[in-house]
Amino acid sequence: MSHPFNSGCACCMPRGGLSRRQFLCGTASAAAAVPLFTAGFAGDAMAQGRRRAGRPILLKGGIVLSLDKAVGDFERADVLIEGTKISAVRPDIDAPNARVIDASRSIVMPGFVDTHRHMWQGFLRGVLPDGSLQDYIQTVQRKFGANFVPDDVYAAEVLSGLGCIDAGVTTVLDWSHIHNSPEHTDAAIQGLKDSGVRAVFAYGTPQTVSGNWREAPKQKYPGDIARLRKQYFNSGDQLLTLYLASPGGAPDQVMPIWKAARDAGAPITIHVGVGTFGRSAFLEKMHALEPLKSDTTYIHCCTLNDTEWKLIKDSGGTISIAGYVEMLMGHGNPPTQKALDMGIRPSLSVDVETSVPNDFFTQMRSVFSLQKNEVWAKRLAGEKTVPEFLKVRDVLEFATVEGARANGLSKKVGTLTPGKEADVIMLRTDLINVTPINSAVGAVVTSMSPQNVDTVLIAGRVVKRRGRLVGVDMNRVNRMGREAQARAYKAAGLPDKRI
Repeated sequence: MSHPFNSGCACCMPRGGLSRRQFLCGTASAAAAVPLFTAGFAGDAMAQGRRRAGRPILLKGGIVLSLDKAVGDFERADVLIEGTKISAVRPDIDAPNARVIDASRSIVMPGFVDTHRHMWQGFLRGVLPDGSLQDYIQTVQRKFGANFVPDDVYAAEVLSGLGCIDAGVTTVLDWSHIHNSPEHTDAAIQGLKDSGVRAVFAYGTPQTVSGNWREAPKQKYPGDIARLRKQYFNSGDQLLTLYLASPGGAPDQVMPIWKAARDAGAPITIHVGVGTFGRSAFLEKMHALEPLKSDTTYIHCCTLNDTEWKLIKDSGGTISIAGYVEMLMGHGNPPTQKALDMGIRPSLSVDVETSVPNDFFTQMRSVFSLQKNEVWAKRLAGEKTVPEFLKVRDVLEFATVEGARANGLSKKVGTLTPGKEADVIMLRTDLINVTPINSAVGAVVTSMSPQNVDTVLIAGRVVKRRGRLVGVDMNRVNRMGREAQARAYKAAGLPDKRI
């Protein structure tokens, strides 16, 4: 059986359990362990050539939402996938050599695209269901994150990546600020690779007990981004791409970090406009040092001033709204309507699984209902000029088309367009929560949940089928997550309880 790690690796026991190498390597010391992934899984063990070598796949007879205006949508059509790419979208495709997947009880559409998720927290899901932003900083970052070892990072990345796939999120930007050492960085990238998800790896700062990332003794941020570009991101034909996750702070200290990103050819993603901290006119000050550029995604944006919004618009920057967490943690009102007023169509993101569901159905409904409520409130207040209501189609595009644009991947994903990468999901229409279908787009945005995600393909590879992840030993995944969880609680000095 093949594995993503060298079969001759030297396995060693970290504190509290098996290392990521022991889970996956084939040495005698791990002989009793079942690997996380079988040889057929779509993670790093699957070379590009092998992915392209299989038979074509024909998704037959589904409701097709291409989200490409030139291609159109269809009440009944087929999607032909050859190698890693979509080759045709239309009714009645004749492909006698293809492997046929019956889509007659499904909606076929592009996978969801998340533009901001802290995936190193994958085994801390739900740890702060009632938490504020300050609770999150004190507990997740300064207690847990500051004490993570590389194997913790690896376990979390695998869990979060598989969770994305399971929920139909085929592309995710990993806003990764757990780089306490280069070994933490390497573990994060390996975990993303092994999960099989398409990911934008946004290289960020370390975590420390004090909250001052510069105090981490082994950190090499941002200079290590040059090594990452050379070692991991030297090809455009791979599932992982490189961004830089920027901290805030004094603009004269942040600008050199942005320069390091641009020198490495990495776009930038940054949190701005968060609570009272976001009212510092940070973007105005950055713009005064150097004009803002189109290579930057701005996350949250809840408390930006009008000048900052105009700077984003004029520069061609993109934004990411995480509506659920913005309401939950006190960031400010999710600025969907403000973005639309400025002529900016936002992307969506989950942010922290420590407090937020990992699926995009929740994210779509959050921004949809909030925007409508905002418009209704203006009407009820008697305002004469009010915005238009969002349509479900708009929200679905935020979750796919706009996500691909913000992640710099519009040429690859986000629509079912011939020539693009085959990142496709099939959503069951015969389950009791949606049957019978009256509006396909309406069903996806207002009624579906992860239980409807039947089949997922990433770069033409089937990674979920009939509601189950393909080639993943969930017993081993669960064990790895539980061991990392116990190790992290002990290191943080927190009681490891389930209730």
